[in-house]
Amino acid sequence: MIHNQLFFQLDTEWSALHLPERPNGFGVLIIGDQNNFVEENSSLWTQNYARSQILNYLKEKGYTVFYSNLYGPNWGSSDSIKLAAQLYHVVMKREILNKRIHILAEGMGALIAMQLINRMSENIRSVALLNPCIDLLAHIENEKEHKFFYKKLIKEIAASYQLSEKEVEVNFAQYAPKVNLSSPTIPIKIWQSTNEKTYIPEIHSRKYQNGNKKVTLSYHVSESTFAFSQSVCNFFYEQEHEL
Repeated sequence: MIHNQLFFQLDTEWSALHLPERPNGFGVLIIGDQNNFVEENSSLWTQNYARSQILNYLKEKGYTVFYSNLYGPNWGSSDSIKLAAQLYHVVMKREILNKRIHILAEGMGALIAMQLINRMSENIRSVALLNPCIDLLAHIENEKEHKFFYKKLIKEIAASYQLSEKEVEVNFAQYAPKVNLSSPTIPIKIWQSTNEKTYIPEIHSRKYQNGNKKVTLSYHVSESTFAFSQSVCNFFYEQEHEL
């Protein structure tokens, strides 16, 4: 381990664990968007300036942070969900942490986060979503207007779900992650960037937040990484009063 970080493999995928100097006893599982990557000695969250700022701020506040490559652009596939759950159990065995973790999910990562809520809600304290993709079917429909991105999306989904591209285009509704629009039992806060173009809020953030008392929606300027990091940590802290 170098500088309190560890990179290791689960299944075929590289995963990372970042330890704070002064642990507060709580863990944060990060689930990245389609451009997320974790390699043998680095990751998007250490290389990208904005994301490294978020990671470092979480560590400064005492959070133990962990994440995985999760088979690349997985689009919420069952394999990626299983691996995320496995990563949780591995970290819980290794570190002394409260069993109820926070989740920070970006973009496509929201598809996994929403299903983890259904699968292991007793182990999740709160969920922070950044520019989330919540309704995959709606996203596919929206991308039809952008030919290049639509073809790329269909290829990625077909590979992740082990389907043919034709099956994805014609019959994906029976395989797609189910969108539960009823009020969740876990506090969820959505941060929507004012200049987000990929996952438009009308079919994701606003649609999910509408009428859900435990879901709050906040707009932010994407350049203000520090303010966003501070806001996320404040949200996490608010959910920690009851251990």
